[in-house]
Formats: sequence, C-alpha cells, structure tokens
Amino acid sequence: SLQLASEIQQRFQPTSPPIVLGYELQGISFSCYEIGGDYYDFIEREDGRLVVALGDVSGKGTAAALLMSSLHAAVHAQAASHSTLVETISNVNRYLAENIPSNRFVTLFYAELDPKSGSLSFVNAGHNPPLIVHESGTLEHLAAGGLPLGIIPNAEYREGRTQLQPGDVLVIYSDGVSEAVDPAGEEFGPDRLYHVV
Repeated sequence: SLQLASEIQQRFQPTSPPIVLGYELQGISFSCYEIGGDYYDFIEREDGRLVVALGDVSGKGTAAALLMSSLHAAVHAQAASHSTLVETISNVNRYLAENIPSNRFVTLFYAELDPKSGSLSFVNAGHNPPLIVHESGTLEHLAAGGLPLGIIPNAEYREGRTQLQPGDVLVIYSDGVSEAVDPAGEEFGPDRLYHVV
C-alpha cells in the first residue's frame, strides 16, 4: 500500500514549475521516512495570474495520500471558478469538512500572484507562515487566513495581501523543514531557515 501511496503522491505533483517572465519558480518535495500528505501546486490562470499552493495533510501513508488527492481535486475545481480567494478556500474547506474523516485536517497556503505588478494575495489556512525575505534584508511572515481546512464547514477566512519587489525571495514550506532534526536531536527551526534564506 505504501507503493500505491507513493504513486498517488508523485502523480499529483507538478512535473516542472511554469515559466513566468521575471520570476524563478521551484517546487521540491521529498519524504524522509514514509509517505506523507505534502501537496504543492502551480496553476496558471487564463487571466495571466499564477496560483501557488502548498498544503500538508494530517497523517501518513495511504490514507494521507488519498486525502491529498481529494485536496488536489478540490483546489483545481475551485481555482477554475474565478471566485475570490476567500470563496475558493471556503468552498475547498466545506468540501473537505463534509467528505473527510472527522479526525483529519489539512493546512494550506494558497496564493495568487499577478506577475506583472508583483502583487500577491493569499489565504493561510493554518499553515506555517511563509517567509518573504526582502532584498533589503527585512523579513515578512504571511500569516493571515484562518483555521486549517476540514474541521468546521462554515469556518471564516480572510485574505492577506503583500507586494513582491525585484530581488525578494518567497519561501513556502511545510513543518518537515523547520522540524527536521540533526543527529544530536536539535531542530533546524524557523530562525535557521530565515538565515539560510
């Protein structure tokens, strides 16, 4: 069944990042020990905007991989509907809350980039706040959003907005990065991540 889970996970990951003028995009996912429920996506909209999403499904193994495929399907169905970010995430949340076991949930960072202006709109549903390290060296956390998905059907979400400038670096990550431990058992932690970026 782990073979099946691995195949499901790999099938739903982008084969390569899209080419967007003026931006360098990269998505990486690898499982340290067993199959998890990490999900990331690039979705190119007809209006030229780019959806960037990264989610983390609770649990491991085949159940998590199946839940991740439900998340993938729901995000793609809603992203195409051209509603607002809050409507998109609210609909994904309602679908998951009604269709996944009550002891499961999903954290998701979902953003829409306008490549021409650099404006970034986002909803953070309980996920690790992504980092923007501005070229000047200042740090911004993208935390605005709401609860993880799949817990309360009518949970309310709010949209955050920020602006990417030339030279800025946006890093969206799951807790597998910040909670990685060295041989001595010390966590990598968010401070080290910031300094690396």
